[in-house]
Amino acid sequence: MLKEIVFSAITDKPLTLENFLTKKGVSKRLLKKLKHQQNGITRNGILIRSVDTVNNGDTIVLRISDDKFLEPNGNLDIPTAYEDDNVIVFNKPAGIPVHPSLKHHNDTLGNYFAYLFPELTYRPVHRLDNYTSGLCMVAKDSHSANVLQGNFRKVYYAVVHGITDEYGTIDAPLARREDSIILRCVREDGQKAVTHYKRLKYNNKYSLLEINLETGRTHQIRVHFSHIGHPLAGDELYGGNCQDIQRQALHCGRLEFNQPVTGRKITVNAGFPEDIKNLSEL
Repeated sequence: MLKEIVFSAITDKPLTLENFLTKKGVSKRLLKKLKHQQNGITRNGILIRSVDTVNNGDTIVLRISDDKFLEPNGNLDIPTAYEDDNVIVFNKPAGIPVHPSLKHHNDTLGNYFAYLFPELTYRPVHRLDNYTSGLCMVAKDSHSANVLQGNFRKVYYAVVHGITDEYGTIDAPLARREDSIILRCVREDGQKAVTHYKRLKYNNKYSLLEINLETGRTHQIRVHFSHIGHPLAGDELYGGNCQDIQRQALHCGRLEFNQPVTGRKITVNAGFPEDIKNLSEL
């Protein structure tokens, strides 16, 4: 199956096709692949070479072949929060993995994507832990995946034990625990990790926080708040308890990015799921 990406050239001077596509974020790897693909790149409906020129008003079309498939599963309840021709953003419920694995080969976000788009390759732009809920973006083509990689902003919301400061920054390096392939810990020789937070509300048991990350380390939010004595509610791995919620109380509630073809700024929001909503109202 071929996926078409269309660019309308707006330029005050002629550019080579290679320069034009580079400015649009097309990788050299993809450009090389399209050169060897029948009708891979056309200008106004005519095949074009990378050294040919693109002028103002030209229409450039890339035809990208997708050839990787997952077992489709349409029996999963995963709402769509945003969709256009190049990306889709899901509001992932807690308990659904993003990627298939040995334990989860047909009950993941990837399997649901394969059900919705059997002709496309699954290209998640970022990931969420299994039991973290919220927004997860998937690119519909390799160009969009390349442009979006690292070029987005996620805002998380968490309910933690105790009453935190009103604002705070946690700057503490993270490393894998020596006795585990899963767990992380704060350690001087770890990778730099910085977390910013703002308290939105609190009661006598919990604080509801808005969280922004400078870095994206595995389990960063969970480890950092455990480190300062405020583990996430429900996060037994890092010192929380499950008295009021049966999973870590962490939700990706806002996602900001530029549309990979048009450049238009897009903001997607997802309200709290019931378990976190109930917890924050205790």
